[in-house]
Amino acid sequence: MALSLNNLKPARGAKKARIRIGRGNSSGRGTYSGRGLKGQRSRTGASGLKYIGMKAQIMKLPKFHGFTSLKPRLATVNLADLEKNFSDGDIINFYSLRQKGLIKKSDFGVKILGDGQLMKKLIIKANQISQSAKAAVEKAGGTVSLQKLSTDRKKTKPQKADSGKNK
Repeated sequence: MALSLNNLKPARGAKKARIRIGRGNSSGRGTYSGRGLKGQRSRTGASGLKYIGMKAQIMKLPKFHGFTSLKPRLATVNLADLEKNFSDGDIINFYSLRQKGLIKKSDFGVKILGDGQLMKKLIIKANQISQSAKAAVEKAGGTVSLQKLSTDRKKTKPQKADSGKNK
C-alpha cells in the first residue's frame, strides 16, 4: 500500500482518550471526582492555591508604594546640544531633534534649557523654554515660538508638517 495523505494514521499508542471524570459512580471517577471530600481544594474555581505554603517567598517580595504619573513628560535639551548638532538658520522642533537623536520617540514635547553657549541664529519651536535660554537665542539673533502641549495622548505629539528648514 502506497503512503498518501488519505491513509496516514498516528503511531500506535500516540493518541490517548482523555479521562472523563465526574460522570457517575460506575465510571470509577464519580461522586467526588478525585478531589476528596469538602474543603477549599475540592471546590471549582479555587484559585491562589499555588501560593499556599509560600508565605516566606511572598514576604521577600518588595511592596510597591505610590503611583506612576501619566502626565506627559517633556524631554530637555540644552543650548550646548543645539550648538553642536545644528547649523546656522536651522528650524529646531520636535522632529528635527528626534532625527538628530537628542530626544526619544516616546517623549511628548521639548523644553530648551540654557546650559551652554549659543552663537548660531536658530529658529526654535518648543513647548517650553527657560528664561536664560530664550535670552541667549534672541541675543544670537534667533527666534523663539512656544507650542501648546495637549494633554490628550493621541494629539500630544506635534504634526509632521512643521518640520524642515526655512523655505
